[in-house]
Amino acid sequence: MRVLHILWLRQLKRYFRSRARIIGSLGQPLLFLLALGFGLGPMYQKAGGGSYLQFLAPGVIAMGALFTAMFSGIEVIWDKQFGFLKETLVAPVSRLTIMAGRTLGGATVATIQGMIVLLLCLAVGFRPVDYALFPMALGFLFMIALFFTALGTAMASVLDDMQGFQLIMNFLVMPIFFLSGAIFPLASAPGPLAMLARFDPLTYGVDGLRGTLTGASQFPLSLDLAVLGLLTAACLVLGSRLFSRIQI
Repeated sequence: MRVLHILWLRQLKRYFRSRARIIGSLGQPLLFLLALGFGLGPMYQKAGGGSYLQFLAPGVIAMGALFTAMFSGIEVIWDKQFGFLKETLVAPVSRLTIMAGRTLGGATVATIQGMIVLLLCLAVGFRPVDYALFPMALGFLFMIALFFTALGTAMASVLDDMQGFQLIMNFLVMPIFFLSGAIFPLASAPGPLAMLARFDPLTYGVDGLRGTLTGASQFPLSLDLAVLGLLTAACLVLGSRLFSRIQI
């Protein structure tokens, strides 16, 4: 437990020491929120969809956590290249514990990032329908962060090149985000696109956030929670196996 706590605190210290990282990671969610939320809002409202900002905000909140969580794997490659990971791996604790500590730390950082984006959404006019469901919304946000942090760590465990990792992550992140229903309603999507969205893990996270924050979800919240929970558990197991095979 002490090792978990140390690794968790290390991730948080890295995050809060880098103001440029905090500000820079808010740029893309803020751009989507303002450019799409207000740019397409009148068209969405004329089409009978209501407030587009209310629809878009949960997806942008998930986006803030997604990008931070996935790219947390860069720290694994960074530590491998500069020898810091070797110092950690030779400690008399299991690699599963080390991986769990790094993943929890990265997930906490990504959750904080998502909460900052949530505050930005509130500042520009987004309003949750029921503040009593806020804890459940934060639970979905943390599960999104935990799943994609574990995925990023798993990918980084088998890669040694930081540039290769960034290319693979960019190849994965944008399709994952755009197919999740974050910026368009899945109910009106063409059949093939809607089918692809059902295989996107972020779909269930965005839907859970939208259901708890706006009361409008495509799937039952219990289904969102079950699918996201099972996928997160599977990714944690996979990430632990791959991390345990790192050669020092």
